[in-house]
Parts: sequence; structure tokens; C-alpha cells
Amino acid sequence: MITKVFTLICQSTKSILCLGLLSGLAAVVALHAQTNSAVSACDHGQTSPAKLVQAVREATQQYVDVNAASAAGYAPFLGCFSGPDEGAMGIHYVNSDLVGGGEIDAKHPQALIYEPSGDGRRLVGVEYIALAAPWLAKNSTPPILEGQSFQFIDTPNRYGLPALFELHVWAWRDNPHGAFVDWNTHVTCEKE
Repeated sequence: MITKVFTLICQSTKSILCLGLLSGLAAVVALHAQTNSAVSACDHGQTSPAKLVQAVREATQQYVDVNAASAAGYAPFLGCFSGPDEGAMGIHYVNSDLVGGGEIDAKHPQALIYEPSGDGRRLVGVEYIALAAPWLAKNSTPPILEGQSFQFIDTPNRYGLPALFELHVWAWRDNPHGAFVDWNTHVTCEKE
């Protein structure tokens, strides 16, 4: 509609400036159409980040109370992790049976992440973990969960762990840098 109006105006005025604006408008409309097609193509067949975050929330609702996590075999690992620059991860409660199992299942994260608060611990997210050597012995590629690729953490590392693949999902606390970024600027270790 807008291009038709510009075309009519340009035909009546025969202005070079008007023709330049019309060609610029046509380019913007074409770019907009390409962008919408690319976004649709990227989303086709994959779970959106919001769906994975919601699935994690549903799977971990039972662990909002840290005592339920402990009863299910999750135990604190190395205290509260603060970021190298800003933000934190929190306290990881790890289920070692799930880490050693070599399976990745959205309903069973290997670690639950809690933020220390004045009144205890608050569930903020989860971490999926696959030790690299056993994973690569069975698989030719790094793990992917619902379209999200895991990050590789080599050894030696600050956690004293062997090389591993990991994916954070901030399902219970918004992360302004993204739902799958390791460090969360909305999490702190200051109240531990």
C-alpha cells in the first residue's frame, strides 16, 4: 500500500529524490520479507527457548524446596560460584548418578542451581552435564538438548573436573544475557 502511494506521488512529480526514496522503501520491504522467512526457517522443527525453559520449570517444580533435592540424591558441590567478571551461577546441587549415566534428558538435570538467600536457598536454574570422554565414546558430536548446543569445558578447569559438556538453563531466574548463558547477573553469592 505504502509503495503504491509513493509510486503515484513520484509519477506525478517526476522527482529524482522521490524515485530514490521509492527504491529505498522497496529495499526495506524486501529485507523485511527475507528476515521473516529466515526467522521462520530457523524455528522450523526446533523447540523454542521459551518451551525448553518451561519444560525445565515443570520438571523441577518438585525441587523448589532444597530439602526435596537432597532427598532425591542431589548434594551441594564446591559452594557458590561467582562469575569471573560479573554475575554468578549459585550453588550447584549435583546428582552424581545422573552425571555418570551419560544420558541427557530434559526432565532429569544433572545439577540444580540454588541462590543463597537470607532464608535459605532459592532455585534459580539447572545445569545439564555430560563428561566428555564417555559421551564421545558413544557419540560423534557434542550433546544438544531441544536444539540448544552444549558448551565444552576443558581440563584443567576451576572446578577440578575432567573435560565436560554443559548447558545452563535459567528456568527460575531471568538472565538478561539469555536463558542458556553460564553466568547470570541477576544471581549473587553475597548472602551465602
